[in-house]
Amino acid sequence: MVSLRCKMVVKAAAEELNIPYGSVDLGFIETNEKLDLSVLEKFKAKLLKSGLEVIDDKRSILIEKIKNVVIEMVHYSDEFPKMNFSDYLSEKLHYDYTYLSNLFTEIKGTTIQEFVILHKIEKAKELIMYNEMSLTDIAYSLNYSSAAHFSAQFKKITGLTPSYFKKLKKQRDSQLEDI
Repeated sequence: MVSLRCKMVVKAAAEELNIPYGSVDLGFIETNEKLDLSVLEKFKAKLLKSGLEVIDDKRSILIEKIKNVVIEMVHYSDEFPKMNFSDYLSEKLHYDYTYLSNLFTEIKGTTIQEFVILHKIEKAKELIMYNEMSLTDIAYSLNYSSAAHFSAQFKKITGLTPSYFKKLKKQRDSQLEDI
């Protein structure tokens, strides 16, 4: 689950099937009792209709938890943790970072760091579109060491500089105004 809407879908499905749950968070639901197999199958089917799937493989669950920590950190928290991200992830999930990193790379075919960078660039594009922050402010809000480092990484991922991306947005807006 990657959004609050997904959490709402999971809660609604659980309530509709009278599944008692303790908490629903991005990527998991904690049930208060072991589910009967037929109820679990109905729950899975209901979620699948909404585009969600139940994962019960421990390694896949851990991958989802890693993804959710990254998504929460980049898209939903007000600021990045002050500590090194690898330490932050290890502390959050209670696993050694090397294990998490190797598992993520093995299953997803990309590194955790690359996954973080992709989400930071998506967040940067969103912030640029809002046009409320300077590129330097965006760079620092996403925990880049400098605006130059941010710009280089943005260009590497998107093929565009942040300034040019911002310019394209302004051109698009002015074209829409002319309609």
